[in-house]
Amino acid sequence: MEKVSAQQVMITVAPTGAETSKQACPALPTTLKELVATAQECEAAGAAMIHVHVRDDEHLPTLEVARLTETVAALREGCGLVVQLSTGGSVHDGFDARLRVLEAGPDSCSLTMGTTNFGDDVFANPWPFVVDLYQLSQERRVVPEFELFDLGQVHALGRLLREHGLPYGGRVHVDLVMGVPGGMPGDLPTMVAAVAALPAEVTSWSATGIGRSTLPVALGALAMGGHLRVGMEDVLTLARGVPVERNAQLVERAAAMAALAQRSPITAAQARELLAVAPR
Repeated sequence: MEKVSAQQVMITVAPTGAETSKQACPALPTTLKELVATAQECEAAGAAMIHVHVRDDEHLPTLEVARLTETVAALREGCGLVVQLSTGGSVHDGFDARLRVLEAGPDSCSLTMGTTNFGDDVFANPWPFVVDLYQLSQERRVVPEFELFDLGQVHALGRLLREHGLPYGGRVHVDLVMGVPGGMPGDLPTMVAAVAALPAEVTSWSATGIGRSTLPVALGALAMGGHLRVGMEDVLTLARGVPVERNAQLVERAAAMAALAQRSPITAAQARELLAVAPR
């Protein structure tokens, strides 16, 4: 497999999330059939990884292991994307349920490096839970993507790696989540500071811009050599008053921006190599 170069970019799609309701956004893919169809469209548009939140029959967020396992299996059968499950769930999910997400056997999982004010709520990630989740990912050979919502979490990642070693596969991939009310702002000076503070062990990084920060964060990441996460979890409009109708539109726009920066999307197979995903 040819090594991913600086002229290439990994696009991750986060199609659903846990915050937006199906009633408020009927185009949100919340059923398994919708999610697989979305994955196929987004892979064709240039995505290499999918960040998955699962909904129940009432379209509400769930961390039920059987449903997560079914979702992972359906996505593996229906597309080639690296399957990453969210261990954040919704801000109301308990720690035990979040740890059990790894029982579904995903390729990758999100791992948030600290507690964050998330709008009016609190996204709790105390240090003992972070360590438990990290060690479980090592045991189960699941590649973590470290979600960093502020500069303190960037430094916490360095502590985690010093105290508990490298993740399974030896690669360290992080995602800067920018623009969350309560987290770091989605602007270029903050991105520059965050990237400069990344531990030396980090082998690749991506950035996610929430809401109005989507475009400036994406453009900044492309300019600085980072990768991108886009999707309806993070933004529901293409422009003021123009709603997103399908996640593939956001992937297509990311690929078009990458082309302007003379960077091309990598394939899912290349993403597996970049992240050192376990063969399954």
